Amino acid sequence: MNDTPKDRQATVENLDAEAAAPQAPESDFEVLQRLMKENEELKDRALRAAAEMENLRRRTARDVQDARAYAIANFARDMLSVSDNLRRALDAIPADAGDGAIKALAEGVEMTERTMLSTLERHGVKKLAPEGEKFDPNFHQAMFEIPDPGVPAGTVLQVVQPGYSIGERVLRPAMVGVSTGGPKQAAANDSRPEPHPAGEQAGKDA
Repeated sequence: MNDTPKDRQATVENLDAEAAAPQAPESDFEVLQRLMKENEELKDRALRAAAEMENLRRRTARDVQDARAYAIANFARDMLSVSDNLRRALDAIPADAGDGAIKALAEGVEMTERTMLSTLERHGVKKLAPEGEKFDPNFHQAMFEIPDPGVPAGTVLQVVQPGYSIGERVLRPAMVGVSTGGPKQAAANDSRPEPHPAGEQAGKDA
């Protein structure tokens, strides 16, 4: 049976009357329960807000630390080519140059190279010269293989170009020659810490 407009109007009036009717007062126990529930909700919100603020503080501190540590990464990477050229200049000077002007020039270039590397190191840039270490693709780039059954396979036997790192990131991987033919090295022998994920990308960009 369909309701008539009169029936619907009566239903609305009844609902309004129920809503307007005075509510029964809460007992002391009900008031206590309601206040305890509200207190728990407020406490939970406060704890969540405090946790979010602590996480934000930690993320901000980490971002600031990374910014300070890696701000000069691009500049340092560009300076590596200068260091390479200084080393090439030194290698081009004959060992029997004598005591003349060429020797003085060599000493000056060598001093400049040492000063540059020392300055870079003060800013967190370290040289990677891994000769004799186990090959690590995160830090080294294999250029060729050297057959040598006398040493474990995967050992860096020759460094063609030294690599550099800044903090936990790789500025430039070391270019190396790696041994083959010997016994395989156990993975447990590798004590090098895992690099920062961004280090791999930095090594690729170098």
